[in-house]
Amino acid sequence: MKDFRAFETEYISGLSRDAYRYLGCHVTPDGKFRFCVYAPGAAAVRVASDANDWGRNSSPAFDLSADGYGFWTAELNFPEGALYKYEITGRDGSRRLKNDPYCPRAELRPGTASVACRGISHEWRDGEWINKRNGADVRSEAVNIYELHAGSWMRKQDGSFLNYRELGRELAAYLTAMNYTHAELMPLCEHPLDGSWGYQTGNYFAPTSRYGSPEDLCEFVDVMHAAGKGVVLDLVPGHFCRDESYLYRFDGTHLYEYDESGKRDNPLWGTANFDTGKPHVVSFLMSNIFYWLDVYHLDGIRIDAVANIIYYDHDRQHHPEPRNRFGGQENLEGIDFLRTMNSEIHARRPGVFTSAEDSSTYPGLTAPPEYGGLGFDFKWDMGWMNDTLKYMSTEPDKRGVNHGLLTFPMLYAHTERFMLCLSHDETVHGKKTLLDKMYGPLPDKFSQFRSYLIYMYTHPGKKLLFMGSEYGQIMEWRYYESLEWIMLSFPAHRDLREFVKALNAFYRERPALYAADYGPGGFYWIDADDDISNVYSYVREAGCPGGREKLIIVCNFSDRTIGGYRLGVPDLCEYRIVFSSSERLGFGACVRENGSFFQARQKWASGMPFSITAELPPYSAMILSPQLQEQPHPRNFAD
Repeated sequence: MKDFRAFETEYISGLSRDAYRYLGCHVTPDGKFRFCVYAPGAAAVRVASDANDWGRNSSPAFDLSADGYGFWTAELNFPEGALYKYEITGRDGSRRLKNDPYCPRAELRPGTASVACRGISHEWRDGEWINKRNGADVRSEAVNIYELHAGSWMRKQDGSFLNYRELGRELAAYLTAMNYTHAELMPLCEHPLDGSWGYQTGNYFAPTSRYGSPEDLCEFVDVMHAAGKGVVLDLVPGHFCRDESYLYRFDGTHLYEYDESGKRDNPLWGTANFDTGKPHVVSFLMSNIFYWLDVYHLDGIRIDAVANIIYYDHDRQHHPEPRNRFGGQENLEGIDFLRTMNSEIHARRPGVFTSAEDSSTYPGLTAPPEYGGLGFDFKWDMGWMNDTLKYMSTEPDKRGVNHGLLTFPMLYAHTERFMLCLSHDETVHGKKTLLDKMYGPLPDKFSQFRSYLIYMYTHPGKKLLFMGSEYGQIMEWRYYESLEWIMLSFPAHRDLREFVKALNAFYRERPALYAADYGPGGFYWIDADDDISNVYSYVREAGCPGGREKLIIVCNFSDRTIGGYRLGVPDLCEYRIVFSSSERLGFGACVRENGSFFQARQKWASGMPFSITAELPPYSAMILSPQLQEQPHPRNFAD
């Protein structure tokens, strides 16, 4: 560790990336606890705990000393496991009890105290996983993420939470059986209110005690890695909860938030925005990110509400709207922070990826920072999600006028590296579950959802699906109880889960569906304009160990069988159905062994020199593979 004075200089200059090693509560070699907190606006700081009647005992033994740089420290004889807060007296005489911003362990809610501990002790077993991860390029790999809320994915019979260790064992086995590549957990930082789902963070360095200890969380990650599953975590570096116990007006001043109310207050969520123009806030947030990556071995970070960091008032809640020094609404300090964050993560932790949940149209989120971009690996494609779900909820007879909702995403698909997301936000607040968003009676919903998932998995971009959607949960997600696993007692829901399981496996086996997501030639339309039939057809193609792999996808989103449909194809050969959504064709894994064959003819269709004729069942999608010999047959454009 560096000299403390050198750390102080780094911290107040915005350059610290390991502040958690110096600030907070740490054990000294002689067994005492060293407390250190940054509170430059304080007139006095002391430790309050049950040992001094939460500050009502005026013993000076718990006082911290100021060093003139805003840091307060003390070495105390303090019992391990004791609860504590900082009693901070402001220069205005106000007294506040504040949770330690850097404590790694927190009291179970409704308590909000920090817990004095000797640090986090875990013997990691994932060296092989980390080495493999660091040598891979996730952008050209298969990525299908299972998003979940740890407190409601599965609960014990008495309704209590699974411990992190129990969750790890259950989840690793489930994701292995279902052929997912990653788990993405909604925020695990300690938070006071269950109903915030973790997005209104209280303590940024303590994993929530709802599910166990920090060591339990380490074991969760280790078990996931042993099963070959990456772990992605939601973080919220844009705004924080305003509860009295946490960061808001921490030392009597706006230490972490903006001084200006128009930039500070976030009326939409009732939170306060971090001021990343203050160097010590950058040190705090950057140290927090590297804390989760280094201490918990995470494989990816998803940054929530990026638009709230890029813009002062993206949701137009303030009048007048706050502006930057050039008169614009862009938060220049926030943009610099995101660019710095991504640059340093990629430089220091190769193999870790970042994704942005961004509802704005700010350009270059995934462009390299050296070219003016922000450097994220992926951006959630919120437009794709909104457009395609709107289409699928439309009556089939009216889908023709909305045909462009499914083709429009390809007009901008290569402007960013997109991730196709069907997340928790689409299953709450009266929006219906994903299955229930499909048009029509329940049997039609199942048929359309299967076809929609094939469309999603064959569209360029990495994939994310929220828990419960894989088997068609009927009721909207409720954070306070377990998923409706009882639905698996019904054949249609069991079949849907088996379909998703097979689709995940097929996706991971076929480089054409992921290796060229973000490069030229990985996707091209066969027919994007058949709005009369509600049919879409296209090609996915990419290099693979045997040369190049090519797949043809055709989706019929009408409610009728289309017989003798002429489909243009790129090669003169036989074509075999290798995956289908239709029960009539033996959907999922069944069709991969017994697929039907079609012989291409030299007859033009949809701009292709060759074509096949096929019957398209209602609400169906199928994937065809050309059965090429040594080389593809040369195209005869003169025919």
